[in-house]
Amino acid sequence: MDIEFATADIQAHCEQRRLMTKVFGDACARKLRARIADLAAAACVGDLVADRPHPLKGDRLGQFALDLHGGKRLVFEPADTPVPRTPEGAIAWEQVTKVRIVFLGDYHG
Repeated sequence: MDIEFATADIQAHCEQRRLMTKVFGDACARKLRARIADLAAAACVGDLVADRPHPLKGDRLGQFALDLHGGKRLVFEPADTPVPRTPEGAIAWEQVTKVRIVFLGDYHG
């Protein structure tokens, strides 16, 4: 799957191992590296199985999350143009082949 980043800061946190470990700690950084590898290896969002992949609700409707460590999540949104939709108008996640990482951290706190 193709991966984009919402900001240069998010990209740096995902690509610079030393920064990733400094900001998130070793255990979370290991999970983050694994989840990015999972995203890159998947053909579409429907192929993801590790760390409880799930669509979000409320103010994060239209985004998808993967668990990292200690309550932290990797959150992404579809970056396909146009965004694949079901007949009902919802995002057809199993058809999304390009994502944009928009958040890293704990959105609950």
